[in-house]
Amino acid sequence: MKFDRRLLINFDWMLLLLLLGLCVIGILNIYSAGYSLSDFKQETLYVKQAQWIMIGLVLMGITVCIDYHLICRYAYIIYAFSVLLLLLVALYGYTTHGSQRWIMIQGFSFQPSELVKLTTIIALAKYFDEHRIQKSYNLKELLIPFFIVFIPFSFILKQPDLGTALVLLIIFTSITFFVGVQWKSLVLAIVSVLIVTPFSWFFLKDYQRERIITFFNPESDPLGSGYHIIQSIIAVGSGGIIGKGYLKGTQTQLKFLPVQQTDFVFSVFAEEWGFMGALIVMVMFLALVLWCLKIALHSRDLLGMLISFGISMLIFWEVFINIGMVLGLLPVVGIPLPFLSYGGSSMIVLMVAMGFLMNISMRRFILHP
Repeated sequence: MKFDRRLLINFDWMLLLLLLGLCVIGILNIYSAGYSLSDFKQETLYVKQAQWIMIGLVLMGITVCIDYHLICRYAYIIYAFSVLLLLLVALYGYTTHGSQRWIMIQGFSFQPSELVKLTTIIALAKYFDEHRIQKSYNLKELLIPFFIVFIPFSFILKQPDLGTALVLLIIFTSITFFVGVQWKSLVLAIVSVLIVTPFSWFFLKDYQRERIITFFNPESDPLGSGYHIIQSIIAVGSGGIIGKGYLKGTQTQLKFLPVQQTDFVFSVFAEEWGFMGALIVMVMFLALVLWCLKIALHSRDLLGMLISFGISMLIFWEVFINIGMVLGLLPVVGIPLPFLSYGGSSMIVLMVAMGFLMNISMRRFILHP
């Protein structure tokens, strides 16, 4: 297959710069999160994160080189493979911190629920591209797309991973609004959700109920379920306007802040860099989401538009939920902050997602045969 030089001319440098900028901030922040003022030992998680980024960049490059139309021919097969991985997690996955979310592949720990976020977006995009209608969709016409989401949702909820399961539903809702829903069907769906929601309380795990109760009153259990959010709010607030300085955040370095390399990585950054630093990161995320939406707007076909929009919503909602979580505005549900939180599965999948966006952006001027 002959390489088209126009792909290089149309390469999306802005997307790459925003991506690399966030990754560099993430590595520096993870280094700080692993540093300790008490024993001066430096954890090596930042090195592993850099390795994940390098692996992700390679996979992103491969994704860019293959026309997304060709990849999407096998969208349902790729989706089915990711669901199969979720099944393997349920059967053979290992458990940490009370959750069975990971499988071991050749010594590498992988979390399939991260992959299924992307594969579900691609499967939904393919379905809506192949089943276009002139009017808005009704509930009957949304039944198959709903089951595309509900199958992985059920597996992930059983792990249990309520946060990731909810992200899948939110992405599905966002894409559904984007393609259009009949207002009568929308009202019926909202009423159904309002009726079912109170009963969902009885299906939650004990720790999930505690998190919801803690969200409304963190002081009810300051040394237990409320400890995470209380320490996070203290860390963010103590950063002030300009922060305490790099490697000088006391909540972080003295290890008062729990899981600070993953869920609460934004608290680490806000304590050391203050409101101004946190604002810069949020502006970078906003610029990234808007740029992704720009790619969706300028996509030459509905398939590319829906994939771009779905990935945009994935990044937006994960940023929104994570930052809202560490500020005490949302319950703690364990959603990582894209490109900043430590984690190989999340980083690699996000890099591949960025490859799809670059793929779509670079091919917007090239006719698809």
